[in-house]
Amino acid sequence: MLKNDQLQSVLSTAIEIAQAENADHILPLLTKAELSIEQTGYNNWNNGTDYFTIFVTVDVKSYVSVKSNLKAIEDDLLQRFTETIRRSESEELVQVNIIPRASSTIPEMNVHRPLSEAELERKALLIGYLNQASEDDLIGEILMPLFRYMGFQRITIAGHKDKALEYGKDIWMRYVLPTQNVLYFGIQAKKGKLDSAGMGKPGNANIAEIHNQVTMMLGHEVFDHELGRTALVDHAFIIAGGEITKHAKNWIAHELDRSKRSQIMFMDREDILNLFIVNGISLPPAAFPPIKDNSADDLPF
Repeated sequence: MLKNDQLQSVLSTAIEIAQAENADHILPLLTKAELSIEQTGYNNWNNGTDYFTIFVTVDVKSYVSVKSNLKAIEDDLLQRFTETIRRSESEELVQVNIIPRASSTIPEMNVHRPLSEAELERKALLIGYLNQASEDDLIGEILMPLFRYMGFQRITIAGHKDKALEYGKDIWMRYVLPTQNVLYFGIQAKKGKLDSAGMGKPGNANIAEIHNQVTMMLGHEVFDHELGRTALVDHAFIIAGGEITKHAKNWIAHELDRSKRSQIMFMDREDILNLFIVNGISLPPAAFPPIKDNSADDLPF
């Protein structure tokens, strides 16, 4: 599959084809777009298939102009890009996502500042979503958008649904430092609370249950297709949709040796909520209450 620095030729070809077809509904969008590509899935059936998503970043005005017909335009672009990209049998382009980006630079958000009334309302909606979300929802609808927004690249779900080729991590991703050095991160995510009790309550996870998974994560290589090399995971996130107790953090720090201890980072529900809200990331559609249909209440005359 193409690398990010090769996508400009794909975009240029798509623009030329759209011009030849007089596809006025997407031409203004394509001429202002920036493309990036990430592996967003994997299927280990029949020697394995890597699934890729192209992200089309446009200015806010262009995004708003197509928002009402977003899905149809994304499907249209998926077909156009698929026609112009060479790929192997083990690679498949499965999705195109159009995302907005403000023209001005947004300053770094302070997660410790007081939240506005509107932000508190969004936080309450997100809390309600996390209360009923599955572990796959936490990973796919919350963590992936969050880390993608914060600049992590090649965010990949590592066989979570079928538990194949997971090696202790639910997600792996990379981060490019300003010096162009690359760090790799693994994530072990749990839906509920992480504690150190001998037997956790239903919905909670014992920190001892993920100790072996974290050790395996730090010792297992990931293969980065874009760079064509394997690399060890530099740091591991232990993330919970609930609370991570102080005793749980102390327990795992005591069990790991000094070198691995410095590689572990924790993120619990409050961290997720604050990062999601202050950065203005769009909430999952399921976080909003259903729209009430009042048509049945209308009088027939």
